Amino acid sequence: MDFFKSLFVWLTGVFFIILFFPLTFLVWLVTLPADRNRIITHRILTWQSRLLARIVPIWKINVRGREKANGKGPYVFISNHQSILDILLINSLCLNYKWVSKIENMNVPFLGWYLRMADYLTVDRGNKESKELMMDKALGCLKKGISVMMFPEGTRSVDREIGFFKRGAFQLAIDAGVPIIPILLDGSGGVLPKHGLIFSTGHKVRMEVFDPVAPDSFGTDNPDILSVKFSNFMKERLAGWRTEKS
Repeated sequence: MDFFKSLFVWLTGVFFIILFFPLTFLVWLVTLPADRNRIITHRILTWQSRLLARIVPIWKINVRGREKANGKGPYVFISNHQSILDILLINSLCLNYKWVSKIENMNVPFLGWYLRMADYLTVDRGNKESKELMMDKALGCLKKGISVMMFPEGTRSVDREIGFFKRGAFQLAIDAGVPIIPILLDGSGGVLPKHGLIFSTGHKVRMEVFDPVAPDSFGTDNPDILSVKFSNFMKERLAGWRTEKS
């Protein structure tokens, strides 16, 4: 049964690409001279994500706290990372930000084209100069009032637990003097685990947007300490969710 539902989901995704990519490209082309920050393109992509997340019949999604990100901003958004589906789920919140993506995604058909059209930020995780360039560009976005979205783990979890948080997102928030908004996800790794192709049904996906937190609220400007503080906070909340289920 999971195989046939997975086939349906993949075919639905292909249908969406065939249907919406030309539209997205046309809007990008028409708005390019006026929309230098690609805000319109990003909004179209988030609208498509919300539509796809709602029609796929393999999960039940519980979302809380989206309104907490409706302030003036900008923010550094961070999230744990269980599955490639997290990108779709976070986009479905229809928040305004620039994604930070690994540079390998630029070579993926359609995905890479979307990344370019929305002018998202990319980083070669094994290249120090690339990391520094990404941080400079992200800082420039924040100074222009554009939020940035990052997965501080840097990769997907294989066991659905929260891994080590790298310091980049927290250094960025400190340098820009902007709040951090954590987004906690659970269940997506059960639906489609890392390196998986078959969707598993019957999982409940939970997602919560928490209040903005100023970096200096912890009394430190050390990004390594901040990364541990936020990691522990999200681990505690995740454990609390799972206790509620049991």
